Amino acid sequence: MNADHPINAQRRVLLGAMAALSATGVQAFEGPELYPGEKALYAEAAKEGLVVSFDTGPEWANWKVLFREFKKRYPEVEMTYNDLGSAATVVALEKARRRPQADTAYYFAASAVDAARKDVVAPFKPINFDKLPDVFREPEGRWFTIHTLNIAFLVNTKLVKNIPQGWADLLKPEYKNSVTYLDPRSTGVGQVGVIAAAYGNGGSIDNTKPGTDFFGKLHAAGNVQRVEGTTPYAKFLKGEIPVWISYENDGLKAKFVDGMGDACAVIIPKEASASAPYAISLVKGAPNPNSARLWLNFTMSEMGQTLFAQGFVRPSVPGVQLPADVRSKMPDAPQLRPLDVIKASARKAEIDRDWAAAALAK
Repeated sequence: MNADHPINAQRRVLLGAMAALSATGVQAFEGPELYPGEKALYAEAAKEGLVVSFDTGPEWANWKVLFREFKKRYPEVEMTYNDLGSAATVVALEKARRRPQADTAYYFAASAVDAARKDVVAPFKPINFDKLPDVFREPEGRWFTIHTLNIAFLVNTKLVKNIPQGWADLLKPEYKNSVTYLDPRSTGVGQVGVIAAAYGNGGSIDNTKPGTDFFGKLHAAGNVQRVEGTTPYAKFLKGEIPVWISYENDGLKAKFVDGMGDACAVIIPKEASASAPYAISLVKGAPNPNSARLWLNFTMSEMGQTLFAQGFVRPSVPGVQLPADVRSKMPDAPQLRPLDVIKASARKAEIDRDWAAAALAK
């Protein structure tokens, strides 16, 4: 890449500004450290002055608030980011393998597994790494889960008299032509939904047939309104969908941000559901490795994890003490099962086949 490339020009401007800021004698944050060694790491990161964060679009998962709080705590480290999508992020890391531009990469954990397999990410174990379930982390730290998305029933209470509490409820005659969900063959949330239904009907990640059988029964009962190929969020907001099987955060956003209020109920099915991991990595050969580590530690700190929860995605670190107003929106759900994305990827073709046989059978 030549010296006049826009990314290089941006980096020169930012680093120049940071050098000038350092010369004014700006000190590290006041007060206690979030973890031992935080101030020492910040001092090294300040020499770099920049972290490049791939696929952290500011309107998703509360990233814009994490950016703001990171900058407030570490004023000598600038941040730049993009919003590529999980699979595209791995492609971008591959293309820049010889001269990496990113410091960190965020994605659905299945793409993180792909990135590790392609050797474009590096080992790093942030704070709280050892608290994560084994299936939420690569053993050497090439990726680790920072938050989850969880299958829930999003219910329009103006259209539904009795709010379903579990998978078995959805099979009742009162939910005739009421349930919408996404196609598991073409969408991640649809695939995770089948696995969640498997957990809720006596199956597991190693036995997903109870999940595909459930959707077969749902169709046979006449309770499916439609199967969507893309997220029907706008339709749900307009009051066109009585019950939508989707991610919990969609419902919480509809309820608390986009005006549905009490017309929306968000229910984690009582029998069991699936918790889908979203992960982040240190990029191999990152140009700003200390800034990257500072950023990764921040996302895994209690402060960072709480900020995710404020954006309606659940923290990955067990035991994070959330403020009462946040916890009331996302109460404890011990029935959530952490999704093993490696096993899920291996079973995708089987799930696609079994779902089609069960749900599309004439």
